[in-house]
Amino acid sequence: MVDALGVAVIGFGWMGRVHTQAYARLPHHYPRLPLRPRLITVAEEVPGRAEEAAERFGFASATRDWREVAADPRVRAVSVTAPNFLHREIGVAMAEAGKHLWIEKPVGLTAGDARAVADAVATAGVQGAVGFNYRNAPAVESARELIASGEIGTVTHVRIRLFSDYAAHPDGALTWRYERERGGSGVLGDLASHGADLARFLLGNIAALTADTAIFVPERARPSGATAGHALASGGEPGPVENEDYVSCLLRFASGARGVLEACRVSVGEQNNYGFEVHGTRGAVSWDFRRMNELRVSRGTTYQDQPVSTVYVGPGAGEFAAFQPGAANAMGYDDLKVIEAYRFVRSIAEGTPYGTTLADAVHSATVLDAMAESAESGRWVSL
Repeated sequence: MVDALGVAVIGFGWMGRVHTQAYARLPHHYPRLPLRPRLITVAEEVPGRAEEAAERFGFASATRDWREVAADPRVRAVSVTAPNFLHREIGVAMAEAGKHLWIEKPVGLTAGDARAVADAVATAGVQGAVGFNYRNAPAVESARELIASGEIGTVTHVRIRLFSDYAAHPDGALTWRYERERGGSGVLGDLASHGADLARFLLGNIAALTADTAIFVPERARPSGATAGHALASGGEPGPVENEDYVSCLLRFASGARGVLEACRVSVGEQNNYGFEVHGTRGAVSWDFRRMNELRVSRGTTYQDQPVSTVYVGPGAGEFAAFQPGAANAMGYDDLKVIEAYRFVRSIAEGTPYGTTLADAVHSATVLDAMAESAESGRWVSL
């Protein structure tokens, strides 16, 4: 028997749509899941946007006030895809109202914000999930298993990159993303948060780091109205960009491995160039998000001149079988959010965490705070 799970989405930009579509796709990919999401309400403060979303996607109701979601007895689970500065207030309120919480990273502006939401979830006894979607790629999960098995020997070093051009245009609108008060950090929270999560997911805890940051587009035009995504706004009143466009970071892992994490939101010529290369004493494994279903693997005993093979992941890897019947059939970004939704709903059904949790958000946010501290002080920071 399948029970209905009343869900709400707070914040309906691009990510709100992705969450909504992920809920809708769950019965197709996971027909045995004992809970089936039912779209109850969508909350968005931009006039008309919630009503439009309700009509397009089939929510039973729409509101401009997210507080109505907390008070709605029909809603048992909530997706929070609102701007960063609202994460703590909304996340804590939803947990205190007894709602299960699927919240986008970085879960607030600081590690303190993430910890407050995590504590509220734990106190309320509800389930919590976080939007670290890249770890859900079947190839990434296969890479983690390969590393843990010792097939590439003892890990010596890793390089993690997250390069994008979404903020490269000088006419990009000066939205909340570029303000300290509402966006918090810049590329740290937006992209490096994923890098910090992948680093820990693959190699374990980070023991210390040193970082450097920079702003390369120091001024942008203020938008004249509501924006979504990464809109352009030429001709508006100029204002300063307050948070970083770029970060580079040296990592020391508790295992003794070393790492480099680099992220940039203004990389002209780079469209979602995300990935990692992990090297060990007997081999290596690498992954590129743009070739999401492939791994490059080197393993053996020849060491010097050892060949590298391309491995196409298939039904035996992660959740691949829920989407495709055989290796080399492509999965995409939205599929990763379906996996995330599945693990969130499964956690609710079984009453135990499954997939990413608020604890993962706290770990990532702690790393980001350390990066910011190091960039300001010019020193190594221990975690």
